[in-house]
Amino acid sequence: MPLAFHHHQLPNGLAIVAETSADAHTAGVGFFVRAGARDEDAKVMGVSHFLEHMMFKGTARRTADDVNREFDEIGANYNAYTTHELTAYYAHVLPEFLPRATDLLGDMLRPALRDDDFDMEKNVILEEIGMYEDRPTWRLQDMLLDHYFAGHPLGFRVLGTAETIKALSAEQMRAYFEHRYCPECITVAAAGRIDFDDLVRDVEKIAGAWERRGARRAYAQPAVERRELSVRDEKLSRHYLMMMCPGPAADDERRYAARVLADILGDADGSRLYWALVDPGLADEADFSSYPQDRVGAFFAFASCDPDRAAEVERILLETIEKFPGHLEADEIERAKNKIATEATLAGESPGGRMRGIGAQWTYLSRYLPLSEELERIMAVSEADLRALFTEIPLEKRTVVRLGPGVEG
Repeated sequence: MPLAFHHHQLPNGLAIVAETSADAHTAGVGFFVRAGARDEDAKVMGVSHFLEHMMFKGTARRTADDVNREFDEIGANYNAYTTHELTAYYAHVLPEFLPRATDLLGDMLRPALRDDDFDMEKNVILEEIGMYEDRPTWRLQDMLLDHYFAGHPLGFRVLGTAETIKALSAEQMRAYFEHRYCPECITVAAAGRIDFDDLVRDVEKIAGAWERRGARRAYAQPAVERRELSVRDEKLSRHYLMMMCPGPAADDERRYAARVLADILGDADGSRLYWALVDPGLADEADFSSYPQDRVGAFFAFASCDPDRAAEVERILLETIEKFPGHLEADEIERAKNKIATEATLAGESPGGRMRGIGAQWTYLSRYLPLSEELERIMAVSEADLRALFTEIPLEKRTVVRLGPGVEG
């Protein structure tokens, strides 16, 4: 039987979307909240991610042990994640357990937020921050976003900083939760073997009484301009380089061309940067990727190498990017499109993967695109599209950051 898309909106603004298939053997459901680092104030940076942790600490109906035990009882593949733009909680289960999974996830979204749990979990968050600060690539990425977005909330750290987390109070978290976890900022997405009417009734029973809070996302554009930063760290044995410049946003139709362009330039295997830097042994890694976000977009480049080759690697990386449209070949365009289409199809074959895809899609775009249409748009990207897009990329507004033992600040 063919896939069918369904949409329903509760009176309080909460959206329910599903892609159903009677031929599926499993079902996935997730609650997607339009709340991430870009929705925070600087003084509470990291509260979205911290709050994600707190959702697993129990509710008025369940203890933390109950939450984990009940997921295990139904054999759920469950998880949560926080980004700059959304926080998601989801489970992939057998169809007969979908009502229990939906009830459990919905109950989690009204957490107890007890002071004792808050104080204990704060130490876990601080340990996580310390762990990531020991990873050069994460340090460099934080530096890149901070300098590229230059004061814009998209440059905030998803985990926050040790200073902001230490200063964060339970009262501040509760205030953020009350404002951002409102029904008009939440989408419930599902995929697989689902009775949509039953799903709507289950969600309405859980969330129908949740009150609107009038939360809105601020869409001020970042002030992007050419910037550089170099940080010396004698403890490191490798040199790390990252670059970011403007690119298509998540709602920009050029995003399909951006994905193809990025694959040709910087995929891990067989890309131009691979042949220019990795294959000849000049760099350990080299990457170029598209970074589409809510009404803001960027391109991202990365390389790591021996410190003695830092200048050469940076020169070749930038030259490879700048020379991109000079010798486009039809076969490399087709290879890139075929690879992206295959990856998208593989991700969409699982109801859990499809649920995550349409949940994020609705959160960003408030519309549904079937996988078949996504594939058509990918495969329709032409050489002319790639050339036109490249001419519109303001490479002169790039931010470049460097980290290594031989870096001169």
